[in-house]
Amino acid sequence: MLSDRPPTEAELRSLSEEADAWVRALHAQIQSSEQRVSELSADPTASLAPIAAELRRIESLRPELLEVTSLHDELETRARAMRTEWLLRQAESARRPT
Repeated sequence: MLSDRPPTEAELRSLSEEADAWVRALHAQIQSSEQRVSELSADPTASLAPIAAELRRIESLRPELLEVTSLHDELETRARAMRTEWLLRQAESARRPT
């Protein structure tokens, strides 16, 4: 994507799918840790160490999720703008006499 040419539709779609998968994976990891904290918290004999470890994991994943979500949203915005430009160029080309 760092070349001098604009990205293709396929490249944009692939990046979007990768970012979406990353967002889903982070969501799943956070949900898993939150579930584990709930389970450990319900056990009065459970040690605090595993609860603390899960809380640290959640704390480290949330900023990453926010960043990936923001980057995905920015990618989608740029992709829409590029598609709009492409469609406008196509429409202008179709109106030109040959």
